Amino acid sequence: MGVGRVVALRAASLALTLIGVVLITAIIVGPTSDRVLGAIINEQVRAFSQALRSRAAGTQNLTEIQLAVDQYRESLIRAYGLDRPWYMRIFPLALTILTLNLGTSTEVQSFSGSIQVRDIILERIPPTLAVVTTATVIQILVGLYIGTLLAYRRGSFLDRFFSVYAAVSYATPAWWLGLFLIFLFVYRIPIFPVPSGLYSPHPPAAPLLRFLDLMAHAALPITALVFATLGAFIYITRTLVLRIVEEDYVYLAKAKGLPQNSILRSYVMRAAAPPLVTIAALNLAGSLGGAVITETIFNWPGLGLLTLQAIEANSEALILGLTYILASVYVMTRLALEVAYVFLDPRVRY
Repeated sequence: MGVGRVVALRAASLALTLIGVVLITAIIVGPTSDRVLGAIINEQVRAFSQALRSRAAGTQNLTEIQLAVDQYRESLIRAYGLDRPWYMRIFPLALTILTLNLGTSTEVQSFSGSIQVRDIILERIPPTLAVVTTATVIQILVGLYIGTLLAYRRGSFLDRFFSVYAAVSYATPAWWLGLFLIFLFVYRIPIFPVPSGLYSPHPPAAPLLRFLDLMAHAALPITALVFATLGAFIYITRTLVLRIVEEDYVYLAKAKGLPQNSILRSYVMRAAAPPLVTIAALNLAGSLGGAVITETIFNWPGLGLLTLQAIEANSEALILGLTYILASVYVMTRLALEVAYVFLDPRVRY
């Protein structure tokens, strides 16, 4: 099976998966969305009634005003589709999820004051990329280097040290470490500013100074996330590479007198690439979901903090959008991995 056919089949399969996720989400949320839509309609009707009464100012009787309010309510019910059973609205609801056209959220607003769900979600992606994804990239790069190094120095002091570090970091929650870093480097040794979001309350106007202010606020959450996740990735990389280093074909390459760098590049890392790329790609995809507790304690306005705000505000539109974004990222990551496997492991083509 050629590369093009493999990619086409995987893309079609994952597209069906994404559609299935959207339909299941719509089915789960469909019955409960009636309550939310009813609350939205009641709020809009109340505002319409107040505006109509203030404009009328006694020129209309109460019967005419009530008739206009009832007609407005009926029009909203038809517009939102509440005149039909919820199961008849599944596919329209799925379409709105696919296009991220989820209406408005009265509980949470964007930085610019927009109440559109699409705007609220899209503006939170860059802060998450700046902290959580950056920490994941650092974790992957450093973990690959140290893990490979430890595989060639197994049993050494460095190997034992990072084995202990891996256990400690795996057992240390990022949010607890974040609280400790805030206590130490914000209050005891005031090197970094108090966590207040992306910038200080009065950020500098100069672009360079503004960027440095952003980095000062992002340094501690990145440090906490890297420390808490790096050890596990180092240990995974070490274990995978160590298993391959002891294979017969690696010993044969050494017996032939091939250079160490050539053996590492062509024999060891080529065989370790599929599982390592899988773990790295899924970690990157998961980072786009944000770190809920870590972003909360640092008051970092990313997708993790937005998830908590959406749950606290019972904003089903935001929860739907966030679920769809994360599911879409995972599906696209799976597609990218399927394509990468074709080149990393030629056996996938057959």
